[in-house]
Parts: sequence; C-alpha cells; structure tokens
Amino acid sequence: MPEIINLGAIQLTFLQSKDDTAGSLDLFEMTLQPNARMPIPHYHDRWDETIYGLSGISTWRIDGQDTDVAPGETVFIRRGVVHGFTNRSARPATCLCMLSPGVLGPQYFKEMAALLSAGTPDPARMKETMLRYGLVPVLQS
Repeated sequence: MPEIINLGAIQLTFLQSKDDTAGSLDLFEMTLQPNARMPIPHYHDRWDETIYGLSGISTWRIDGQDTDVAPGETVFIRRGVVHGFTNRSARPATCLCMLSPGVLGPQYFKEMAALLSAGTPDPARMKETMLRYGLVPVLQS
C-alpha cells in the first residue's frame, strides 16, 4: 500500500522508494493545493529529478526560468540546478516525481512534515534537515 505524507498544502504518495528499488529511484505522486509552493528553492548534487504532469498545472522555476507542467508534459531537473515549484491555479495540480538515483526515500518528507506541523517552522531546523539529506537551500534575491 502506498505511503501518504501530508506537508500542509502538499501531499505526497510514495509509490517506490530507494529501499524498494535498491537505490535506483524514488517515485512519488505529489498533489499541490492552490497556492501551494516549495518554501525553499534548492538544488541537490547527488540525484536528478524528472516531473510528469498528471492533472492541473504546476509551475517549476528551474535555473531562474518558469516552466508550466500540464498533464502529459514533463520537465527534467539535472543535479546542481536550483529549482522550486508552485501551483498558481485555483485547483489542485498533481504530478509524478522521480528522483534518480533514489537517495531520499519517504523519511526526509516525514521529518519535514513533522517540522511543518509544529506551527511556525524553525528555518534553521528546516535548513539542517535539508542539508542532512543532500538538499542545498538557496536564498533568492
């Protein structure tokens, strides 16, 4: 049975993890409620990320450029490239996210969900958690 992780306005349904695939990939469905966004733009240097739109439209800021991902469309984010996402529409947007190789598994998202559920999240703890899992936060100017 898929594992569901709630991060406020973002919900992840883990379909395959690094543990299931001997480190080959992490695969999860992500649903963004209207106005949901990745709170901290970041990059990772140990894996690539591929996004495939399932429903609605999500907007991905990749290396300073906005790309809308609609159903059936895809975007590839190579390691080392700063990115983030948002749902600017009035309805939920869902996409399939694949990390290759798989290095996060659901544990990173569970830890972030715990930080977010505690009310106002502590930016220092969020940054520490991101760095521990290989995500490097980047402040936007």
